[in-house]
Amino acid sequence: MDIHVRSLRDTQEYTDDDGVSEALGVPPSQWSLFGVLWESSFTLARLMFDYSLQGRRILEVGCGLGLASLVLNQRLANISATDHHPDTEEFLRRNVELNGDAAIPFVRAGWTDCNVGLGRFDLIIGSDLLYERGHAETLSTFIDQHAMPVCEVVIVDPGRGQLSRFGKLMVARGYSDVQLKSSGVVGEGEPSRGQTHSYVRS
Repeated sequence: MDIHVRSLRDTQEYTDDDGVSEALGVPPSQWSLFGVLWESSFTLARLMFDYSLQGRRILEVGCGLGLASLVLNQRLANISATDHHPDTEEFLRRNVELNGDAAIPFVRAGWTDCNVGLGRFDLIIGSDLLYERGHAETLSTFIDQHAMPVCEVVIVDPGRGQLSRFGKLMVARGYSDVQLKSSGVVGEGEPSRGQTHSYVRS
């Protein structure tokens, strides 16, 4: 599968001339994080390349550049995406155009936002999301608000220290926790790092 991605050159690129990002709580030190491809995003994208879809409605949470969403979109999956960063939508739109595919529905939302109009999903995916203290609580709550009664959640985490807490919260919400085997490579010949977990509620 040939996927084209427009990204920032590196994490040093920064622009927030109108202060929109800062007003939404995105500090200058984190502004550019959405716009580069991280190892975990490659791992998730490779996993979604042949993941069983079974007609499920899918949501990528904290999508950033949306590499996994682009892969699923080429597979003609029912994929939607969300991210807190105000520039994500435009990057995702341009990347969909680069690949000549149908538009991916996108909603800008933070994990503490309510009534954002996303609806509920059968499969919720994300990569490298748990990078601050408190994210385990807010992410698990957001996911549960948008999960169908029968739902699977796939999270790729590079080892930032919050995955165990997140897993316990998901289990408390009625999900079983299964660690998935890595595909082994994240891209450009680099070894996969971190853990991939599937949380299933049936």
